[in-house]
Amino acid sequence: MEKITRRDFLKSASLIGMAGIIGFGSTSCIENGSSKNLFVYNWPFYISDNVIKGFEQEFKIKITYDNYSSNEELLAKLHAGASGYDLIFPSDYMVAIMINENLLEELDLTKITNFKNLDEKFKNLSFDPNNRYSIPYLWGTSGIGYNTEKVTDKVLSWQILWDEKYKDRISMLDDVRSIANPALKILGYSINTTDPGQIKEAKELLLKQKPLVKAYTSDTYVDFLKSGDVWLSEGYSGDVFQVIKEHKVIKYAIPEEGTELWVDNMCIPRGSKNKESAEMFIDFLLRPEISAEISNTTWYANPNSASYKFINPEITKDKSIYPPQEIMDKCELLKDLGEANKLYEALYNELKST
Repeated sequence: MEKITRRDFLKSASLIGMAGIIGFGSTSCIENGSSKNLFVYNWPFYISDNVIKGFEQEFKIKITYDNYSSNEELLAKLHAGASGYDLIFPSDYMVAIMINENLLEELDLTKITNFKNLDEKFKNLSFDPNNRYSIPYLWGTSGIGYNTEKVTDKVLSWQILWDEKYKDRISMLDDVRSIANPALKILGYSINTTDPGQIKEAKELLLKQKPLVKAYTSDTYVDFLKSGDVWLSEGYSGDVFQVIKEHKVIKYAIPEEGTELWVDNMCIPRGSKNKESAEMFIDFLLRPEISAEISNTTWYANPNSASYKFINPEITKDKSIYPPQEIMDKCELLKDLGEANKLYEALYNELKST
């Protein structure tokens, strides 16, 4: 399967053909779910089509696949009453929000025996102790994708995204929380700070940067990197590495100040009509060879330690994909900040509207 960013959209004839295989964008069957159907809502192209076909053939269950481009879009869909989905893939902080809002079914881990394959450090994470509602799927970091032919400076710090000589060659993620992370880290603050003064400082730093930014985007930045329209991008590790695979002049750096560590998770939304099939699919995805196939396709790290021997060594040995502990120690998971989320929403809205 062609390697495409998880936040990208359907763009080519080959992908349209693949969409026919996995049911991309089809919702016609959702209202009539049965045990022989499974309705999955995931980031775009965040899996191998071979995995989809393999599950369908082995279990004789038809998968219908819909896509979203942000955690907030996923949450809004559920708030709007979108019923019929059986499996979703929210990120860490969003899992916490969904648990608090009673939007998720409890998992029956006795039916997900391959849970044992997960690396211990990815079990019992803070947003879902005891994995009652979620199981990690893929993980990674946010960092800087950059063009080595155009950027001659060493890319060591987030501060390079504020360098005026790269005006109109910089892109930033278009996400309420991620957009603030570089500024907070430059200032020496946690990406989970709830201090209004610290968040205000980050906003002022981002407003100072804004004249240098070509685009705020969580999907098309990969195209900008490919075309050379952008030389420096705040981006997600796997997205950038999919570009690197075909464009060797692109590199990825985790800034020295630290960054966001994110984990996307498999969850069953409240009211699923095919919970048993969803748990079968989760267990299937946790098979070592299957998890490896997904990582080999997406170039994202997975938490399945039993799969590592099946993953392309170019992936597992790359310290920007599987960072050493000294780098991991500088990374933070985003947390649900409750009422303080409004401070980040205000920051985002002011930055985008100014």
